[in-house]
Amino acid sequence: MSGGRTLPTVINVTSVLPRPVAAAEPVARPRHYLMCRPEHFEVRYAINPWMRPGRPVDRERALAQWEALRQAYLDLGHRVDLIDPVPGLPDMVYAANGATVVDGTVLGARFRHPQRQAEAAAHRDWFAAAGFPVVEPEFVNEGEGDLLVVGDVVLAGHGFRTDPRAHAEAAAVFGREVVPLELVDPCFYHLDTAVAVLDDAHIAWLPAAFTPASQEVLRARFPEGIVAGPADAAVLGLNAVSDGRHVVLPAQATGLAAALRERGYTPVPVDLSELLNGGGGPKCCTLEVRS
Repeated sequence: MSGGRTLPTVINVTSVLPRPVAAAEPVARPRHYLMCRPEHFEVRYAINPWMRPGRPVDRERALAQWEALRQAYLDLGHRVDLIDPVPGLPDMVYAANGATVVDGTVLGARFRHPQRQAEAAAHRDWFAAAGFPVVEPEFVNEGEGDLLVVGDVVLAGHGFRTDPRAHAEAAAVFGREVVPLELVDPCFYHLDTAVAVLDDAHIAWLPAAFTPASQEVLRARFPEGIVAGPADAAVLGLNAVSDGRHVVLPAQATGLAAALRERGYTPVPVDLSELLNGGGGPKCCTLEVRS
């Protein structure tokens, strides 16, 4: 890793972790997102349990649903930039997997499956053209699919896609504490399908998606975490995007929406049922650019 920085500590899942101070009331702040239109979206291979190549996909409906998601962000006052879709890359709509951006530094992605590997270069080129410093990774990491920023720490998933060695790499690039979490259910193959970051101190999550040790870590660090029910998990309800107050989530995740409302958050339901055929929801379609 270039730069000569000392490698920050990667927290072991058995460590005792401090508990954050709960915010008095959810507060929204403007966000900057990168998205990609699903102009080439289709399901022609299966690299997660949600994908069934024999099932027809309505691309026009996918485009309309995606546009409603983009408009929801704009209506909330957020900035949305677009990366051009590339023919032959049907999963590029899931822009969150293309990189992780913290304090203006971009850690590029390296995809495990060959069907998606060309997406990494497209995202690196976009960020480089936009003037961001870009680090090309040595190990497999699938961007914000498995690297979720919560306050000053990065929750780092592994078990299906991201190489555990990428956790130390992310810690070195970002200079932040990285907390490894092991996923065990293939339906929740990325961390962002099992954890929703609500603000700098709170999450919603699905305990059954993790090993007992990782469950212990999350309970210790986020004692007020909202636990999602099976019905909400089954529609990828945790694949949500929050600005600190407004939580954009799948419209079908009604139980989670009610729980968020009880905690003072404002649910913003969107229907991405067509894009669910590829194994993604609002968060999969949304890469946050943290300058």
